Amino acid sequence: MEVWETREWFADYLEALNRHDLEAVRGLLHPAVRRAHLPAGAEAWIADLAELWHGFPDWQWKRIQLIVEDDRLAVHLRGGGSHTGSFGHVSPTRRRVNIASFAMYRLERGRIVEASGTDDPAQILLALG
Repeated sequence: MEVWETREWFADYLEALNRHDLEAVRGLLHPAVRRAHLPAGAEAWIADLAELWHGFPDWQWKRIQLIVEDDRLAVHLRGGGSHTGSFGHVSPTRRRVNIASFAMYRLERGRIVEASGTDDPAQILLALG
């Protein structure tokens, strides 16, 4: 993919996340996607998103910076929402959570095959503190 195509791809990915469209996100993940320190596979990724959106139905991501190099993306995002559903075995607190997220993705044929970053459930639970 060219740099401009990769930027458009990421815009589509972010839009799918912000629509909470699990099927669209699934289509952008390799079925065996590897995630650092988290369970591998697209279904594990989708389950994590479903849990996030259950706990934070208004969760949205905002792109701060995107850097593209070959098949890799470095992304800085801000994410946030109100904790109105259970998340990570924590009952709703109604607190607003806002986190910084830094992620690295490697793409193959328009799908994420590897990911690592700071936006895991533990960070969100810490923010609920």
